[in-house]
Amino acid sequence: MDASELLERYQAGERNFRNAQLTCADLNDANLLGVNFNGADLSGASLIDADLSGTDLSGANLFGADLLSTELLNADLSYANLSGAEMLGASLSDADLRGAVLLNANLRYANLSDVCLSRANLSFANLLGANLFGANLLGADLSYTNLFGADLFGANLLGADLSYANLFGTNLSYANLLGANIYYPTSLLAANLSGANLSSTNLNGADLSTATLTEAKLVDMYLQQENLQPSNLYHAKLSRLLNALSSRKLSDGDLSHRLHEPDV
Repeated sequence: MDASELLERYQAGERNFRNAQLTCADLNDANLLGVNFNGADLSGASLIDADLSGTDLSGANLFGADLLSTELLNADLSYANLSGAEMLGASLSDADLRGAVLLNANLRYANLSDVCLSRANLSFANLLGANLFGANLLGADLSYTNLFGADLFGANLLGADLSYANLFGTNLSYANLLGANIYYPTSLLAANLSGANLSSTNLNGADLSTATLTEAKLVDMYLQQENLQPSNLYHAKLSRLLNALSSRKLSDGDLSHRLHEPDV
């Protein structure tokens, strides 16, 4: 099937294109709302400025596809292959991307608010300036990901892997990072972790030197080798921090009104 045949059949009212072979198809500016592309092969396809809102792309192959500024609101992309996809400025609010593979995908300035990315593979993806407000990233692989300036306010990062990620200036306020792995030299410079839950998070090697930790919850954490000297820990909840304060210089840190939970 080629692009023109697909569009003709869509105009005739057909919506089921499950397992369609549309490799390298030119579907720029196409309106394909509510289409069933389950298991379809759209690798290398060009979908610039297309509207795929509400489409079923579960299990679809979108390897290397061009989704520049594409509308994918409420789309089902669960377990889809989006490796190397160009998704600059794409709109994916409320989309289902659980288990999807987005290895090396370009998601700069994409709107991913309230998306489900649980267990997704975003390793080496570029999410610079992306909107991930309220996103579900439970158990997601974000290793080596660029999240410079991204907004993850209230995001769920329970058990996520953020090793080697760039979190410079990232907004992680009120995010759930319980049990997340930020073990290796991850940059959290100028990151906002206000109100974030960092309990049981391994931050050994992460740079928190200019991060804001106001009202953050730091319980049962391993923080060896961190420099918290200039960090803002105002109203932070500190409890059972393994090696956290050994060899630590906190002379300039704001520990006023810190909350300490006694061991029980």
